[in-house]
Amino acid sequence: MNLAPRQTRAGEVRGDHKVVASLVPLGGRVLDIGSEDGALLDHLVRERKVDGRGVELSQAGVNRCVARGLSVIQGDADKDLADYPDDAFDVVILSQTLQATREPKKVMSELLRIGKQVIVSIPNFAHWRNRMQLLFRGRMPVTKYLPYEWYDTPNIHFCSLRDFVELCHELDADVEKAIALSAHGNKIPVNAPWWVWNIVAEQAVFLLKR
Repeated sequence: MNLAPRQTRAGEVRGDHKVVASLVPLGGRVLDIGSEDGALLDHLVRERKVDGRGVELSQAGVNRCVARGLSVIQGDADKDLADYPDDAFDVVILSQTLQATREPKKVMSELLRIGKQVIVSIPNFAHWRNRMQLLFRGRMPVTKYLPYEWYDTPNIHFCSLRDFVELCHELDADVEKAIALSAHGNKIPVNAPWWVWNIVAEQAVFLLKR
């Protein structure tokens, strides 16, 4: 279940998907968790020639993936990752899904166990627009990138980019690369400390290794 509300034209590759793909080695064995309609996995199979597998929570999403010719099964990141052996994949990807899991720390621990490298992309709840809505309106933020009201959001655990980096430290995971992005998936061309990205980035992609 991928929760990014980015809309793209038919055949157009999302910006954050391009960034994720740039971190995936050619021909690698890849597990994409939260495959949604298979857009990212399909891009990786075509452009990076990966041996790709996917896990998707919704049956409708699985059906869309299979219709693309992808190897995707129905599964729950909170429950089913324990079934995979250690180092089963060269890369495990969790794209825009961590905030919807019930136990993010446990899920991250499993990702680092079954993947030699892990790629995670997340929305940044500490973006300045969200801060302004909380400060001036006193209400939970609703933006183009986070379009849900508090009572109907599928997101369970919001975090900032700094929160996520702290979680990586707790899990003894090395952040090998971190790329701050706009809402449209464009790289933010700023060499800056985390506290700056934590304000101006709407999302980010992380390459991790345990």
